[in-house]
Formats: sequence, structure tokens, C-alpha cells
Amino acid sequence: MKRIVPIAVLAAGIMMLGACKEKKQTEEIIATKYVPKKPGAPIRMQKKETTEQISWGGQTYEISISRTPADSLPMVANEIGQKFVDNRIALTIRRSDGSEFFRQSFSKASFQSYLTPDYRHVGLLSDMRFKEANGAELNFIVSLAEPEATDDEFLPLLLSINRQGGIGIRVEDDLDMLAGDDYSGENEEDI
Repeated sequence: MKRIVPIAVLAAGIMMLGACKEKKQTEEIIATKYVPKKPGAPIRMQKKETTEQISWGGQTYEISISRTPADSLPMVANEIGQKFVDNRIALTIRRSDGSEFFRQSFSKASFQSYLTPDYRHVGLLSDMRFKEANGAELNFIVSLAEPEATDDEFLPLLLSINRQGGIGIRVEDDLDMLAGDDYSGENEEDI
């Protein structure tokens, strides 16, 4: 028994030395081959509907905004050819008695003259939200974005509706304005 213990210790020591031995380095670099992702079926944003009550000029109004993917609109594609369905946004403003003050449907084409070439080709009409009611206008933020863009990568437009139902649009460069600062109505263009 005394002989077996030293042999076992010797065998364990030899195995430990063998494990610590440096392995031969090769010059080969092993890399996986990049296989580009194939485009799938067209991707749609979720349908979205919001309704809110606002006060404007001493009257109460109900604003309804509905975003719907529209197969009838031209699709946009990203760099690998994945197609995305563009959206149509319907804006309805009702007076407190239920009568309609304003109703219009918007697509990316509604804002064509305000878009950069990139947004004309690969941008989607992604959202519209009510911003504020000032003395003369109701202001809405409209955003156009490239597919799969992050939340802070978009083209902001300010859509204004006056008391006669006329529309004004401008590109909103002042990001403080998006956060809630007052809007002066400068550089507005009627469509």
C-alpha cells in the first residue's frame, strides 16, 4: 500500500506537468463566413389609435389619431431588401356637440415637399401626436423615420390647424419645441 501512494502521486504530478505544457500556436485564423440575412415578408408597424379631450378657445374638442399600415401605399426597403409597409394616419377633430371640425387622412406623400431625399425613398410615416392648443392653432408633431430607426432618429414636422381648418406644415428643427416650448407660427406654409 505504501508503494501505491507514491506511484499515484508521481502519476498525478506528471499529468499536471503535461497540462501546463504550452500548446503549439498556429498562424491560422478561424472565422465564420458571413451569410447575409434574407428579406422576409413585408414588416408592418402596429395599428395605433389615440383619443384625447382638449380645450381650445373656451371650447372642448376631441382629437382622434389613428395610424394604420396601408398596403396600397408604396413600400420602402432597407439595404438588404427587406420591405416595410408605409402608414396612413387619420386625424379627426370633433366639437363637444359631436360635429366634425376637421377630418383628413395623411400619408408620406402629404409631406413630400418637406422631406429630404433619404426620407423620400426610405422613410415611413411613423407617428402623429397632439402637442398643444395655442390661441390660433392646434399643433401636432408628425414624425417620419427610416425603418428600424431608434426612437431619436426621425424627421420631425409641425402640423398646425387654424380655426378655419387650414393646414400649415414646417420642418421642426428646434428640439426644445418638441419638448413643449411655445410655437410662434413663423415660416409656416399653407397647403
